[in-house]
Amino acid sequence: VMLTESGGGSVEVGSSLRLACSASAEIYKENCIGWFRQSPGKKREGVAARYTEPFFGETYLADSVKGRFSISLDKAKSTMYLQMDSLTIEDTGTYYCAAGALQCGGTYHLDPVEYDVWGQGTQVTVSS
Repeated sequence: VMLTESGGGSVEVGSSLRLACSASAEIYKENCIGWFRQSPGKKREGVAARYTEPFFGETYLADSVKGRFSISLDKAKSTMYLQMDSLTIEDTGTYYCAAGALQCGGTYHLDPVEYDVWGQGTQVTVSS
């Protein structure tokens, strides 16, 4: 499985960005896909996750992004998206997509330790 992120950039506070994660077809062998971010000096944190199977439509979001971010999946394109609205300076960081065999509906869907496959990351910088 290979993952490739795109869509990062430098924007102002209050702006929107949509990140994309292009996956090889084998992504559907994994149960769960997610978005994570990391800022210098901070631990990598989970932002959003969902099942790779579109039938299971539940999504999971970190409290810090609820109401602003959403995760979606286009199965036909094997691409996952992270729509980010009302961006704040605290959203600045390198964003990674990841996939793993964990059960998304459990309690660890935003724990980076549970994910096996990672993309190379895309930088998001939010400034005032």
